Amino acid sequence: MSWHPQYRSSKFRHVFGKPASKENCYDSVPITRSVHDNHFCAVNPHFIAVVTECAGGGAFLVIPLHQTGKLDPHYPKVCGHRGNVLDVKWNPFDDFEIASCSEDATIKIWSIPNQLLTRNLTTCKKELVGHVRRVGLVEWHPTAANILFSAGYDYKVMIWNLDTKESVITSPVRTITCHQDVILSMSFNTNGSLLATTCKDRKIRVIDPRAGTILQVSAGAMAGIISGSTTEDTSMLYLVGKGDGNIRYYEVSTNKPHLSYLTEYRSYNPQKGIGVMPKRGLDVSSCEIFRFYKLITTKSLIEPISMIVPRRSESYQEDIYPPTAGAQPSLMAQEWLSGMNREPILVSLRPGSELLSPRPLPEERPVFNSVAPASPLLLNQAEKLAAEDGWRPSSLPEKTPRWSGEHRPEEKRSWLTNGFDVFECPPPKTENELLQMYYRQQEEIRRLRELLTQREVQAKQLELEIKNLRMASEQL
Repeated sequence: MSWHPQYRSSKFRHVFGKPASKENCYDSVPITRSVHDNHFCAVNPHFIAVVTECAGGGAFLVIPLHQTGKLDPHYPKVCGHRGNVLDVKWNPFDDFEIASCSEDATIKIWSIPNQLLTRNLTTCKKELVGHVRRVGLVEWHPTAANILFSAGYDYKVMIWNLDTKESVITSPVRTITCHQDVILSMSFNTNGSLLATTCKDRKIRVIDPRAGTILQVSAGAMAGIISGSTTEDTSMLYLVGKGDGNIRYYEVSTNKPHLSYLTEYRSYNPQKGIGVMPKRGLDVSSCEIFRFYKLITTKSLIEPISMIVPRRSESYQEDIYPPTAGAQPSLMAQEWLSGMNREPILVSLRPGSELLSPRPLPEERPVFNSVAPASPLLLNQAEKLAAEDGWRPSSLPEKTPRWSGEHRPEEKRSWLTNGFDVFECPPPKTENELLQMYYRQQEEIRRLRELLTQREVQAKQLELEIKNLRMASEQL
């Protein structure tokens, strides 16, 4: 009888962690020494935000991603909370908007300017007031725009609709009251129709967030994990422990034993917290499939750690970069609140690629042979819909030039990389700077193509709305 060792073939079997060099770390950063269980850090392709200490209130730093090295001791802060900041999260659909929550029981939404901060930012865009005790967690909805979740020490999870002109919002659209102790973490499924929470009572709850009902309860949740990041596209699970220096990673499978240990990244420096770069901010040229930002309070240091798949070829590796969630919402706030679900809009990480799953169009209704002209009232309604969406269909009369000074902010931002206009940057002086500028320009081209595709889809949607309105007027 021969013995056959169990061997698993996996493209991620030899993934290794690569810490950044000293000059590519963020040094002399006054990281908070709070004992609250949280990440204390949030990252997107433009900025890294980290909670810091501040006399007389709470604050956090927003550092441009490229600004590595030693931080100026007088570097401006984002401050305005009356108590310590406990959590920060970037808007997944707007790299210049961030949410923060605090011991002062409020949540604040901040607009980060494109240029570098020259002084403290103290005026927030919106303030959410509803919790009666400190707020420990905030999470953005993964597919719906302007939907924010918060969890407080009043044992409540509140759902906020930010799609309003009010600067101070005092009424959440939903309050979930099924927890009996402090909520330690929140996480969504892919389309955001389900919410999972861990609680200090050592239970994991799966919740229907719109109904506020518990669908499943499991016992044995751990309170000490600060990050359990699963990547849906690569089926990898990373475990990062607070106070631990190591990062362990596993491969998730539908077959037993479902979780297979790969290896771990080892370090003697314990992490206070961790930030995770969205997939769209990775360096695909170096086969980077994940990137952490490790907070090391003992050294006042933020250390980027790249997870690398070793490949000899320098070309784009299609098999390790499956389509991933992009920076466009697939639902508006009211659509999700009314019960709709949609999967994320996917993008390819190949430089210069386009959207893979644009927002689906509504089903077209049967069209009669003769269509009566729409009434002025219906045209005004259609024009209002177009104005709310930032576009005017070609069938409507133009009242203002298409390229006026009131174009949407994201169109203006799409020309910016790391907060700077790519056409106003000084010429590169080294080969490395030239290569970085090339990749930045490729990223801008990709984003502009995504924006163009989204606008075309929106234009078709509005044309269908007008057609339906004309049909309705004929029936009346």
